[in-house]
Amino acid sequence: MGLRSALSRVPTTAAAALALAGLAAAPASAAGTVVGLDCQAKPPVGSAQTFDLDAEVEATAPASVASGDSFTVTLATQQMTVPSSVGGYTVKSLKNIKLTAPVPENATLNGVTLSGGSGTGPGKPTVSVSGGTIVLTVPGAINGGADFTLPALTLDLTAGPSGGTVETRLSGTGYDDPGLTFTASVPILFVTVNVPTSCFPSPNPVLSSTSIT
Repeated sequence: MGLRSALSRVPTTAAAALALAGLAAAPASAAGTVVGLDCQAKPPVGSAQTFDLDAEVEATAPASVASGDSFTVTLATQQMTVPSSVGGYTVKSLKNIKLTAPVPENATLNGVTLSGGSGTGPGKPTVSVSGGTIVLTVPGAINGGADFTLPALTLDLTAGPSGGTVETRLSGTGYDDPGLTFTASVPILFVTVNVPTSCFPSPNPVLSSTSIT
């Protein structure tokens, strides 16, 4: 049986809902800023489906720094769970997670490091900077039913001219310019369906703010 033939038996809305399985669980605590994400799942057959998702990010940064001084900002997402099933369908795994943030204005980025994180699967998480965007990549795969925490991002910064403000946010302005992407793998009949999902903050709150004196 071919992939398209097998998937044609599955309701489009059910297949799309499987993408939500990746990050559907509520955050473990309320210590950080809850970012509301507008998400779009694209199943291999049928139309794209949209849904809302909350992600919680805890930011640690100084309230103020002197111009020219070095300082750090840490962004850490809270623990989440990959559901073991959604809508009667088993969730095999979550993979290819990418969380992005713009390089803050009014500061020079000297480097970015990862720390912590757990349950993210055999693939090694990495961080890179490209075109003014910080990209955290977690290849996974993370099994259905498992708890996981993404590694924290620590930004090493040098403050710019006095009077400015260094703010951190997540990236993303639309489905074609997302701040979070991931893929849910779900066995359906005799095939495994990969449902890619793109999310952007709506609205996009400030996670940390540091004044330059």
